[in-house]
Amino acid sequence: MLNLRRLLAGLALLGATGATAVAQPQPVRIGLIEPQTGPVAFDGTSVIRGARLAAEEINKAGGVLGRPLELVIADGACRPADSVAAAERLITAEKVSVLMGAFCSGATQAVMPIAERNRLPLVTGVSSLPTLTEAGNRWFFRNAETDAMIAAAFAHGLVEQTKAKTVAFLAVNDDWGRGTVASFRGVFDKMNVTTSVSEFFDHSASDFYTPLTRLRSARPDLIIVVAETQAAATLVKQARELRIPSRIFGVGAWTTPTFLNLVGPAANGLLAGVAYTAAAPGDRNAAFVRDFRAMHNEDPGKYSASGYTTMNIIAQAIQRAGSTDAAAIQAALEQTDFTGPTGNLRFDNKHQIYGLQLYVVEIGNGRAEVRGTATLERND
Repeated sequence: MLNLRRLLAGLALLGATGATAVAQPQPVRIGLIEPQTGPVAFDGTSVIRGARLAAEEINKAGGVLGRPLELVIADGACRPADSVAAAERLITAEKVSVLMGAFCSGATQAVMPIAERNRLPLVTGVSSLPTLTEAGNRWFFRNAETDAMIAAAFAHGLVEQTKAKTVAFLAVNDDWGRGTVASFRGVFDKMNVTTSVSEFFDHSASDFYTPLTRLRSARPDLIIVVAETQAAATLVKQARELRIPSRIFGVGAWTTPTFLNLVGPAANGLLAGVAYTAAAPGDRNAAFVRDFRAMHNEDPGKYSASGYTTMNIIAQAIQRAGSTDAAAIQAALEQTDFTGPTGNLRFDNKHQIYGLQLYVVEIGNGRAEVRGTATLERND
């Protein structure tokens, strides 16, 4: 009799345990395609850090649709072929509900047809090539400024502040670098500001002395540098070694703690145009900076802010959709109205974000100080 009672008690316990396991809600899976290897791996990792913070906060508040968010991360290495393979795996094998990525514009452009063919939303928080939102892909959304928007926001103010009559460019040789140079040149030409020289470098470059020497010989009033964190840090230090007198304006992640630590005192006097700075005013940004510091022991930068806001936009869209049905999420993304550390964000009819805050900062004594602001206006 005793053995029978033990058996019945064991079966009852097993049944309760099984019922509990079945009752656990399945996670909502979001696929992230970001560079974790290659020359921009540091910046891709920054995006992931921001997205993870957002997911942690959302899950602590109950998740979406009563289910936890789960980030499924794939390394696209900022290469089109790798990013396409990652997207196909995330869609077919991992069964994600939304894709986020793929950082470099060329990689994102390659993934866009995959998302469209599978009728799955794709949201980028970084890729800035203007034509991405001109392609008519209803499944694609961009939570980032374009090259043309950056130029329109900053070019006139730069000329006024620096009194520049001549300008030179040094940029990474990809869609982002070439597009940014073309956009700034277009504005400068209309202002009768002369472009003296334009130099481009590969992602893997670490020796910039030759192009910098050519820029020094041209003696422009202003040098605009388009580069990600690690290349920018190396380039600036080499420019200081060569005692180039021109004022330098950076486009990219020029206010991150890593950049400032790598460059040290050589960063003093730099100007930069950024879509985010930890020095930005406002309670929402202060809370984001506080929580990011608590998780990573450093201030957030442009790309971690992008990952954070993009993940929040996706999560809120899923909640509004009321399900993980891709078409419902796509429609809900069109209704985005998210206020966070980078501004009050909404998508226009082309799925280009507007309401994003932009900042001109000046670096001094290892800190970025805001010198001017602009807001991306709706322009569709």
